[in-house]
Parts: sequence; structure tokens; C-alpha cells
Amino acid sequence: MHFKIVVWLVGACMAWPVAAQTETPSAEQMIEQLKAPRTRGLRNLIIEAAPAPTDAPSDTPAVAAPAASAATAPASSAPPPRPSLSLMIQFDFNSARVRPESRQALANLSLALQSPGLVDSRFAVEGHTDARGNAAANVKLSQQRAQAVRAFLTAQGVAPSRLVATGKGATELANSLEPFAAENRRVRIVNLD
Repeated sequence: MHFKIVVWLVGACMAWPVAAQTETPSAEQMIEQLKAPRTRGLRNLIIEAAPAPTDAPSDTPAVAAPAASAATAPASSAPPPRPSLSLMIQFDFNSARVRPESRQALANLSLALQSPGLVDSRFAVEGHTDARGNAAANVKLSQQRAQAVRAFLTAQGVAPSRLVATGKGATELANSLEPFAAENRRVRIVNLD
């Protein structure tokens, strides 16, 4: 009899749905995810051609070669993606009201954004939806949700000037193979510095 109960419990547990969101990331985990890379940016680097060697006598001034043009400059690779973090923030249906179960994740995010490692950075708060419904309505709803997250963070002490709220709707799906999947409904925090 005891064996049958254990087998039933194992079978019942396997049939239960898996939670959509795993445990809430800590503020420390968020800090590490959002830190800007410690490499020097080469965004303003100008590449010049090396001067051509001359056989002219040393009393003749050397003429520097012109800077490489865009056509002759080596192709640069795309810039690395900015540090970001996607959170499965829960909202009431068709609403921008943050559900109570998401408040701890946002409180941790607030602590992370106010930490010494991130306090000097600016961030985009992006709202994303799945592909259900009207595209224009999704953009509007995602904008309202991004603004709600921004308002929550500023109420927790994050300077409003450091946060830009943007609604993306379903334009940047996390799972493009399943446009209606839950992971597409998210809030993404992007380090802009």
C-alpha cells in the first residue's frame, strides 16, 4: 500500500504544470547581468593608413598618407550587445497594474540599479508583449507597462533621469518560433552606457 502511494505521488507531480517563472533573481545577480563590460570602447577610433616609406633624402619633409576612407577601411564587426536583463513581470490582464507576485523582482531590480556598480548608468525599460491581438494595441500596452515599471523603480529611489520607458509590443519576440509563448511577455532592462 505504501509503495502505491509513493508511485501515485510521483506520477501526480509529473503531471503538474511547471511554473512559468523560476525563482526571483537576487539584486547581486541582476548587478552582474547589467554591468557594462570593462573593455575600452573603440567607437571613436579613427584608422589611418601608415605613411608610405620614402627613399627621399632626410632633408625632404615626409608627407603623411591620407586617412583611410570608409571604402578602404576594414569592415568593423557589429558592436557587442548591451548588457540586459529580461524579467517575467506579471501584470493584470490587459492592464499595466503590476501584480503582487512581481513586486519582489522589481524591488531587487531597484536595489541593483542603486548599487555602486550601476548607480552611474542609464537604463531603458522595455515592455514586450506576445503576438496576440492588435499590433498597435500591443505597442500601447507595452509602453504603459514599461512606464509602470519605471514608476515603481522611481518610487523606490531610482532617479527618473536614469530610466527611459519604451513599448516594443511584439516587434522583438524572445521566442520567434512561438509568437504567443509566455516568454515573449516580458520587461527587459538594458544598460545604455
